[in-house]
This record gives sequence, structure tokens and C-alpha cells, in this order.
Amino acid sequence: LVAQGDEIKPEARETVDGLKRMHITPVMLTGDNEGYARSVGSQVGISEIHAGLLPQDKEKIIQSYQNKGKPVMMVGDGVNDAPALARADIGVAIGAGTDVAIDSADVVLVKSNPSDILHFFSLAKNTSRKMVQNLWWGAGYNIIAIPLAAGVLAPIGIILSPAVGAVLMSISTIVVALNSMTLKLK
Repeated sequence: LVAQGDEIKPEARETVDGLKRMHITPVMLTGDNEGYARSVGSQVGISEIHAGLLPQDKEKIIQSYQNKGKPVMMVGDGVNDAPALARADIGVAIGAGTDVAIDSADVVLVKSNPSDILHFFSLAKNTSRKMVQNLWWGAGYNIIAIPLAAGVLAPIGIILSPAVGAVLMSISTIVVALNSMTLKLK
């Protein structure tokens, strides 16, 4: 994700810095030798580096973080990453990666752009916010609409006909759908 061959992607450093601003600790797990891994890590701002790893080593390291109660997101692109991608709480495969990595992941980034990781977090946060908004809307609607439909205001002459109730329910559904669609605007 951060390097192709010997060339470090320009977006890698800003992506690592963005993760740190979100209080996410980036960790490098690589099969590359220690010297090369440390060189790449220092250029992109990753200080916690595990080098010379086999696929099962990556998986064990991820499991050790999980055993400490830390959620883990693994980003990888190769066959050697597949077990770790499957073990992680969120496995993210690079779209240009191997089929095995893509099949093992929960999320596939279509481009090989490191900054897409930051966009993924932003989308996840916004989706969660929309979900909460929609739940509050639905709960609020039902708290008001169900007693009205049951005739709670009938003693004072306000009666909700079934047809009006159906229209209001449809409007409520449309409000939830429109609110969800605003995710595309961000």
C-alpha cells in the first residue's frame, strides 16, 4: 500500500499522518527484510515495524493485538496477506491485489491509493451517523404515530384515519431514504 518496488507512493506519508490524527496506530507487517522495512517505515512515519514475517506470523501478530482488546484493520494485497486479512476485524484488500487477498477481505479498495483508507474511515463514520439519525427518526415517528393511530386523541375529536396513517408511514420511509442518500453528497 505504501510502496511499489523501491518507490514510495506520495500519498503514503499523508495517509499515515491522517491515521495518527484519528488516534489510529499504523503498524507495518511485512515479509521484507528489516533494513528495507525500517527505511520505508521512517519515510512514511511508521515506527512500529515487524519485518521478515511469514503469512502465519502476520496472523499471530494481529491476533495478539486483538487479545489485548484492540480492534485491528489489516490492509494487504498479496497471497501472503490473506490469513491476516481474514483474521483482522476489518480486512482491506487492494483492488490490484491477488484474488486470494481480495476473497479474504471485507473491503476492497478499487485503486491502489493509500488515501482511500482515510476516505474509507470517513465513509464509515458518516454511515454510522446516518444510521443513528435514521433510528432516531424511526423511533420518534413511531412514538408519536402509534398512539395517534390507536386513537389517543379521539376524546378531543382528533382521529387519524387508516389512509392518513398509511400516507404518513410512506412519508416516514421516504425521509429515511432521502437522509441515507445524503451520504453521496459528502
